[in-house]
Amino acid sequence: MLRIRNLQDLFRRYRRPGDFVFALGFFILAAALLIALPDQTVWARRTRLFAQPGFWPGVAVIGMAVFGGFHLLGSILSERIPGRRAEALYWLRAAEWPLWFLAYVQLAPWAGYLPASLLFCTALTLRIGYRGWRPLLAAAGFAVAAVLLFRAGLQVKIPAGALYEHLPDAIRVPAMTWF
Repeated sequence: MLRIRNLQDLFRRYRRPGDFVFALGFFILAAALLIALPDQTVWARRTRLFAQPGFWPGVAVIGMAVFGGFHLLGSILSERIPGRRAEALYWLRAAEWPLWFLAYVQLAPWAGYLPASLLFCTALTLRIGYRGWRPLLAAAGFAVAAVLLFRAGLQVKIPAGALYEHLPDAIRVPAMTWF
């Protein structure tokens, strides 16, 4: 059982390698939101303070900035421990996946939903380390099933790809409608 003997024990801070990087990033985000707050919220006339549309977002963002500042200050004043760069690089590895998604979103209107889904499902299967024809076939099957579910089954209105315009007349309309 943890015993707290005095106030310093209660507020003792145990720093981690990426703590400063996280605190700095969080404080920058909070400061950016705080700067944008007046343009993004409205203060209505003849409305009580707690009913204002901008009151609770303001409370949240101001709290985020204040506590983010405290976290950054505590991180700056704490002893420095090694591993900050390695921890930050480890976090940056996660940025690869949103970049894959953004590439998919950029390719889909040009190539079409089915070809883009096939390409990215198989590419991501290879990226995460699966090799052989079975995982690739499963990824391609998933892509086809997802396209059929959303376009044909649920009739989600996803724009057809620009490449579909170059298909022969006999299959252009069904391809643009269902795939």
